[in-house]
Amino acid sequence: MDIDKEFPLDKDICYLNHAAVSPWPQRTHDRVVAFAHENLTRGAQHYPQWLEVESNLRQQCRDLLNAESVDDIGLVKNTSEALSMVAHGIDWQAGDNVVIPEHEFPSNRVVWESLVKDGVEIRQVDTRSTSEPEKALMEQFDSKTRLLSVSSVQYDIGLRLNLVDLGAFCHQKEVLFCVDAIQSLGVLPLDVQTIKADFVMADGHKWLLGPEGLAIFYSRPSARNQLKLNEFGWHMLENLYDFDNQEWSIAKSARRFECGSPNMLGIYALDASLSIFSEIGMQSISRNIINNTSYIIDKLDNIAGIKVQTPYQQEHHAGIVNFKLLQTDPVPVHESLMQHGVICALRGGGLRFSPHFYTPRTVIDKALSILEDIL
Repeated sequence: MDIDKEFPLDKDICYLNHAAVSPWPQRTHDRVVAFAHENLTRGAQHYPQWLEVESNLRQQCRDLLNAESVDDIGLVKNTSEALSMVAHGIDWQAGDNVVIPEHEFPSNRVVWESLVKDGVEIRQVDTRSTSEPEKALMEQFDSKTRLLSVSSVQYDIGLRLNLVDLGAFCHQKEVLFCVDAIQSLGVLPLDVQTIKADFVMADGHKWLLGPEGLAIFYSRPSARNQLKLNEFGWHMLENLYDFDNQEWSIAKSARRFECGSPNMLGIYALDASLSIFSEIGMQSISRNIINNTSYIIDKLDNIAGIKVQTPYQQEHHAGIVNFKLLQTDPVPVHESLMQHGVICALRGGGLRFSPHFYTPRTVIDKALSILEDIL
């Protein structure tokens, strides 16, 4: 694979914002253009072929997560929708509690807080004032704990949790384990069987290099069957093409969470993007991202007036580096970085850089040089 041809970003930008929205690879661009042209000139004449692409995408997702079956893969609009399906699908009892980390993206906080009116307690745990964040979460469990929901990697400072330990503990305690993997899927290998996850969800537009509007929603069959459905339509039926049948039943597979027509444009795009991960291999991609993360942290340590907020232990690294400016307001610095073509984000009271596997060191060095000049 020719990385430069696959990611032909303009030379006047340093793109370090994959934790927000990633650029598309060349192949994804080409696939979308071709699909648009087909719609323009042939309409849906070849719809059966479109379904083959959808089927291939589910297989790619199964492989990426090491799910037992493609039947465990749902294609929904976004991470928030999948989290809502879990939160409002469980038969909660007054007094039940949910455990979550304190510093979560709103998607993995608001959805649980919406249950408070039903008598569900939300236990938010400070995972940053301890060297053992997993233990801090486990210590909040009691006999009324129904579910643990965590971001595999926290969106602001990039803290990566040990999902294997958390999943094993949940399994032992018979507590549902829900993982918002939007900041790790495409960064780190993720095996849903090894971590004993009940639910995993992730949008395609960050580290998976795909479009907005399409997300992967994994559910373990035993956990999937515990969720009542709140959306209904033709596509979630077991016999979805038997339109004239007045009798219907809900699909046994994760397609039950897809009530209506699929986002076929998004499916074509994400299918193209995920082919990169299978070609290069997740281990190689992960190694490059972690190396880029460590490289940025080492360089930032040599710039006066900066404090790295991302944990220094490599086992807690993913693709995010967050740093605080000790003597400077980060807002105008961020604005200046963006004006100079350093595409990054303001998060967690600091600045967030998030390089991908293909990000060259020359781009990173240029961004850090611009940062020093601004400071």
